[in-house]
Amino acid sequence: MYSKGFDPGPIADITSYIESDRSTLVFVRHLPAGPELVWVALTEPTRLRLWAPFTAERDLTSASKINLRIADGVHAADLLAIVFRATPPTLLEYSWGTDHLTWELAASGTGTRLTLHHVVKNSDWLPSLAAGWHLCLAAAERVLDGRPIEPIVGSKVRRYGWDRLYEAYEARLGIRGTKWPDDFFPTG
Repeated sequence: MYSKGFDPGPIADITSYIESDRSTLVFVRHLPAGPELVWVALTEPTRLRLWAPFTAERDLTSASKINLRIADGVHAADLLAIVFRATPPTLLEYSWGTDHLTWELAASGTGTRLTLHHVVKNSDWLPSLAAGWHLCLAAAERVLDGRPIEPIVGSKVRRYGWDRLYEAYEARLGIRGTKWPDDFFPTG
């Protein structure tokens, strides 16, 4: 049973590919709000803190440097990000530490088709990233449809089905992944 009756739902439509020495996870999810509202959820600090794995010191709507802070009650770290492109409400591109994220938003009949391209150095991390983004975007979906829950980050992920999602994404991608260290997801 998941926390508070939460069900993360089926795994998302994902693919991956490798170019040079970088691996890309392509994660597609439908969200129940128009691109303008999804854009706000992706860029405004007060909205990001409701679902994202980080908080932002300012909005992500203009090209510049920004610190994104990962904090889950046990671990905290500031990672430098550089916003490269912010084209409301269709495209957001930024670095996050050594990773590169591109969010594409397209209107669909009942909301927004969100496509995330998350580029990392090592393909072993793709199943972990897929499970993590799955839970974050499930929280974002609930925020967008007026049923917010706590952000699902850090040690909370196990109560929301991260282990099952990780195994499913590992199988879907055909990648024997690297899990986060055990001390990142304490069982207590």
